[in-house]
Amino acid sequence: MKKFRKVLDGLTTSSPVNPSGSPACGSAAGTPSTAPTPRELEIQETLMSEHFQICKTVRHGVPYQPTALAFDPVQKILAIGSRSGGVRLLGRPGVDCHCQHESGAAVLQLQFLINEGALVTACADDTLHLWNLRQRRPAILHSLKFNRERITFCHLPFQSKWLYVGTERGNTHIVNIESFILSGYVIMWNKAIELSTKTHPGPVVHLSDSPKDEGKLLIGFESGTIVMWDLRAKRADFRIYYDEAIHSASWHHEGRQFMCSHSDGSLSMWNLRNTAKPFQVTFPHGKTQRDGRKESCKPILKVEYKTSRNSEAFVVFSGGLSYDKAGRRPTLTIMHGKAITVLEMDYPIVDFLVLCETPYLNEVQEPYAVVVLLEKDFVVVDLTQSSFPIFENPYPMDIHESPVTCTAYFADCPPDIIPVLYSIGAKHKKTGYSLKEWPVSGGTWTVGSQTYPEIIITGHADGSIKFWDATAITLQMLYKLKTSKVFEKPKGGDVGRNAELAEEDPYAVQMISWCPQSRIFCVVGISAHVILYRFSKHDANTTITSLEVRLQCEIEDVISPSDTENTPCFSDPSGHSPQPQPPSPRSNTPDSMRDSIPCLKVKDHMIRMPPGYQAELVVQLLGVDGDPPQQITSLDLNSAYGLLALGNCNGLAVVDYLQKTILLCMSTLELYGSADPFQRLTRSPRKNRQSTSDFCMRGLSNFHSDSKKRIRTSYQSLTELSDNQVSLDLERSKSPTSDHVNGHCTSPTSHPCLAGRAKVPGGPEGPRLARRGPGRPPFRKAQSAACMEVSLPVSSLTEESRENSFSRSRSSSVSSIDRETKEAVTTLQFAESYVRKSDTLPTPCLWVGTSLGLVLIIPMSIPTDEQERLEDPVTVAPTGTVLMLKGSILQIGFLDCGGVLINSPYEVWRDQHAPDDPDRPRKRKLVNFSPSSSQEASGDGHLAVVCSERQAKVFFMPSQACLYVHNITESSFVLRADVVSVYNSVCLACFCANGHIMTLSLPSLRPLLDVSYLPLTDMRIARTFCFTNGGQALYLCSPTEIQRITYSQEMCDNLQEMLGELFTPIETPEAQNRGFLKGFFGGNAQTFDREELFGEAAAGKASRSLAQHIPGQGGMEGMKAAAGGVVGELARARIALDERGQRLGELEERTALMMTSAETFSKHAHELMLKCKDKKWYQF
Repeated sequence: MKKFRKVLDGLTTSSPVNPSGSPACGSAAGTPSTAPTPRELEIQETLMSEHFQICKTVRHGVPYQPTALAFDPVQKILAIGSRSGGVRLLGRPGVDCHCQHESGAAVLQLQFLINEGALVTACADDTLHLWNLRQRRPAILHSLKFNRERITFCHLPFQSKWLYVGTERGNTHIVNIESFILSGYVIMWNKAIELSTKTHPGPVVHLSDSPKDEGKLLIGFESGTIVMWDLRAKRADFRIYYDEAIHSASWHHEGRQFMCSHSDGSLSMWNLRNTAKPFQVTFPHGKTQRDGRKESCKPILKVEYKTSRNSEAFVVFSGGLSYDKAGRRPTLTIMHGKAITVLEMDYPIVDFLVLCETPYLNEVQEPYAVVVLLEKDFVVVDLTQSSFPIFENPYPMDIHESPVTCTAYFADCPPDIIPVLYSIGAKHKKTGYSLKEWPVSGGTWTVGSQTYPEIIITGHADGSIKFWDATAITLQMLYKLKTSKVFEKPKGGDVGRNAELAEEDPYAVQMISWCPQSRIFCVVGISAHVILYRFSKHDANTTITSLEVRLQCEIEDVISPSDTENTPCFSDPSGHSPQPQPPSPRSNTPDSMRDSIPCLKVKDHMIRMPPGYQAELVVQLLGVDGDPPQQITSLDLNSAYGLLALGNCNGLAVVDYLQKTILLCMSTLELYGSADPFQRLTRSPRKNRQSTSDFCMRGLSNFHSDSKKRIRTSYQSLTELSDNQVSLDLERSKSPTSDHVNGHCTSPTSHPCLAGRAKVPGGPEGPRLARRGPGRPPFRKAQSAACMEVSLPVSSLTEESRENSFSRSRSSSVSSIDRETKEAVTTLQFAESYVRKSDTLPTPCLWVGTSLGLVLIIPMSIPTDEQERLEDPVTVAPTGTVLMLKGSILQIGFLDCGGVLINSPYEVWRDQHAPDDPDRPRKRKLVNFSPSSSQEASGDGHLAVVCSERQAKVFFMPSQACLYVHNITESSFVLRADVVSVYNSVCLACFCANGHIMTLSLPSLRPLLDVSYLPLTDMRIARTFCFTNGGQALYLCSPTEIQRITYSQEMCDNLQEMLGELFTPIETPEAQNRGFLKGFFGGNAQTFDREELFGEAAAGKASRSLAQHIPGQGGMEGMKAAAGGVVGELARARIALDERGQRLGELEERTALMMTSAETFSKHAHELMLKCKDKKWYQF
């Protein structure tokens, strides 16, 4: 535990990271501040570096690009392989584990060692892996790398330790599962086919042992050749040469016939008594044409033939539709007797499995369900009902139903919010599911002791919002909200702006703000709109209020050197009127007509709203000078104040959602008043303007495709900046007569501030906002990823524009005249704070962070009485108080003088549509967190934590003195930063574009954690990464999956208890007794000793160059140490008990054999004695 003491003397001592020795920062554009009374600030920081560790916890959603499927019928565990080398293991709800092959090679096939707690994976790099599932975090025990042949198919018979591996050359190898060593027994392709055959049969596409005789192996080659190989005799029993290529084969349980699926859409049935030709060929979806020929059909990729005791057999297959039916969705066909049922799927079918009651292939299978793995979904069909309904999926496999565009993570929510959301959402759930229990029910899972309510909110491209219960590493959807219902549907015949701005995703969610205590919810859409929702348990008939805001910047933010003398720049509260300026008169031009129409039309009639979140207010930004509105880059909501603030690259707007009025609508430049720290001049009229449809609210489909190029460009730009001796921050405030360090004014004087509205020639409307012409990027400074991903089209990021943006600053400051800098509002935060240094008590304020690294503090006067609050206006008066950092502002947080996090004040939720109760008047109940609540005397001040893309600073308010400063990164930039609570303390968590996750102590900003965790390869990660309290975070690791991680050492230590057990000791079901007649007439399955055939003694050793054995990292000792928890101990005890019982049983059998042998020997000895006792010695 370390104690920090800091003397606040107005001009605070500089931070150690400041090389110049000058003050690290000041107030009001760097001017000296009046020193407060010196006092000692004692803050005991309890967080240490050993409290932090990065660890993945759980992954939610359907695996991205799945490739393979497997099921253990005894353990009832399902495995899904993916193209990126991932393996997902699923059991009962809560049993969900993700494993990853280090090579990243695609998983071709999965094979369970049934009821053994192990899994074999075959990957595209021709490597076999054996995974141990008897631990909560599975590990690889062995790997076998094939060097000369490519793996195409694998088959592991039930209760066998020998794995058959087919290759692309047509050979079949055999691997010992226990040692993972190749056997010397090989079935070569040229021995499998007849010597007279001149063509290669192709790769092995099927391997299976006969249910009737395990010593017979059925081998299917791609060309259509089928061979029944006698393993004992090492020869082929029969060979079948079929004209059509084979995709799969399936046995009848009696082992007398099998079925094949072919590339022409046919199914062929073969009987072992006559293999000259199939005794039945069917085209399930091929109709006979007029000329008598069958219409051509698509290949049947897989077929399964399963028998039932009480009904006819089931034949389930995928594909086989006729080619002439274009546009039909992928189908799964179920043939039950003469009935054919076709199930249409939403996505292409990757694989499917028929789940059966028994693991024995030679018994009646009794199928009860079909697991269907789709490209972007996972469904299970109930075969026990004639309508074939699907099971309700307990896993969150529909996260990607519409592409996820943003996320929010809330830990330690109010405990009553989850049941309320669930009860509302349950009313809108789909019906028609199977009434039976979910068949994938393996494993065990219990809720851990350290659980608290957690909610994840996802925003989607279609405008929908999903609330998820994320408590105890599970994920279950609670409630779904559709924001598109607020707007009128655009009609096809409409002309004008709606037709011009036809977008694929006009309702896409861009940002989310939620207050769990007041249950007020705000959504920012890509069409520059904000929707405010209130929660109610009752339905209501209301109208939605719509406000239109025009944010424009009539003074172009161009930075140039000053030619005038330097004069002091002080904060002047009276330097600017808080009221928005009236818009200039406009002529009736097409541009001005466009400006008065918002992008989307809000419903203006009475709407019946069901219980749940009900829209109350919509704020829409209007276009400027014929150009579309700039997208919103920041948002904050405060339920105690009843205010909503939003900003974009043009300016800031503050809305009173209680009175439904606009309080403030200003450009960013106007907010400074006389305290503008930069020198700005008007720019010349624009040269070019593209059409509105080229760049207004680009659809997310285009946004996703070029996001990688966008982040790479921004990262390269920032890398260029880091190499430059003259940083951009210094460049923009550079003057021949000033002295600046790190962009902060250190001389007693600073530049004059040009706050007038200068006009430029070029039109009656005054200066126009420059649009993105060819080669003119809209931002000259690389802004935060949140701004760049929304506002920076790739088409403008050419090499020439990047050179114009960043390289010119190295040559001459004169060229900066041609530069334009759009200063976007990137962060907004309502708080109880101090505006002036002379303030003694905190007042409601709005902290505004911009893309140029400036923080403005705007005071607000809010009536305290409830009735006055609804009638009297709220006054907002920008004063020009400015704090400065390097890089775009990302996060603002507040601590009291004891280092405790100060939460924003909020209003306690009340149902506005509830029936009136005379005994309980409905009044607003506010909860206010004063900065001095933990201090004995009021007015002691508080700490403000401000984090930008490049650095973090801690200011003491009201003196505005900088206590601590830390340069987070020089070569990269911060994408996400949050002030979070962990271990009953507070820290600053950061995620950088170079993949580093860092935590800094507060308030001293000591580095506690810096781990290179995740290389940023996609803007999806930057857009969805978010931290929350309790040491947790999440991001969208693929378009269909959410990855949750923890940076808490305590949670990493307790993770074993939180995860579910994949393996539970279960007795293998006994094989059914066969009748005497069936056994007598050859119906019984024959067993043989595979060890005798494939062992080293009989088959010899395989060639060392053929495959290489690689020991796994998860050895038995490591697994025993890793497998923790009471369930694991009980499982191991049960296994040991079973093994002991098995050994005792074997010992008893050997004892019985010895007794029988002894009795036989005694009997023979007695007979010999009787025979020889009367003979004389000479008679022998």
